[in-house]
Amino acid sequence: MAGEGSPLRLERDGAVALVTLDDPARRNALTDELLGELAPLLARLDDDGAVRCIVIAGADKVFASGADVRALLERTPHELYDGDRARHWEALRTLRTPTVAAVSGYCLGGGCELAMTCDLVVAAPSVRFGLPETQLGLIPGAGGTQLLPRAIGRALAMDMILTGRLLDAAEAERAGLVSRIAPEGEWRALALEVAQTIAGRPATAQRLAREAVATAHEVGLRAGIGVERRAFALAFGHADAREGLTAFLEKRRPRWEQDD
Repeated sequence: MAGEGSPLRLERDGAVALVTLDDPARRNALTDELLGELAPLLARLDDDGAVRCIVIAGADKVFASGADVRALLERTPHELYDGDRARHWEALRTLRTPTVAAVSGYCLGGGCELAMTCDLVVAAPSVRFGLPETQLGLIPGAGGTQLLPRAIGRALAMDMILTGRLLDAAEAERAGLVSRIAPEGEWRALALEVAQTIAGRPATAQRLAREAVATAHEVGLRAGIGVERRAFALAFGHADAREGLTAFLEKRRPRWEQDD
């Protein structure tokens, strides 16, 4: 558990940590309290060598409904630009451990941005993704204007942000926002299954691979290939690579370093 009265629940299953947003009274709004607990909790899990994949989940009807509007009205522009919330979001974007978002129901505003910080998104058929902030006289403020075009392309991102268009699961999967759509009622189970698969592979290779893929959106092709070459060499120099290659030749299951 994340603590009595906390808007979060923490469960562990081997190398997988499941963090559930659990504030139904506020529809899992990303309040200062929730973000203030979520960022440090994920940082602790990120530093825990026994955790090799993190799942972030919401409820059946809502993953997260966006920012706490009442709290926003109490903030100054400077606080929003360089305050605790900005630092919490930066911490969420710089996790090293692979992350999976388990999303059902409405995933709006900051909730959509939170899902996009994850490496994979597993969605229920009922999901609805949206960034409706311009309807409030605002714009997405936790990376949405940058993450969404990179995920689904400029044209569709503009449509969602400027008109408030919501994407359902099938549209989001076709556009590249969703990795997998789960059968009805199985979105959490599928996300945990995916997480167990990720956690079962060698941790160093997984971290290097996700860093290399993430780099593809940030640099040009030549620089990205350079990052990949360095990551490949680092992975090759790790004991897990020697074990994986040897196990393949010997036709046996590899025994990764973290399994010892």
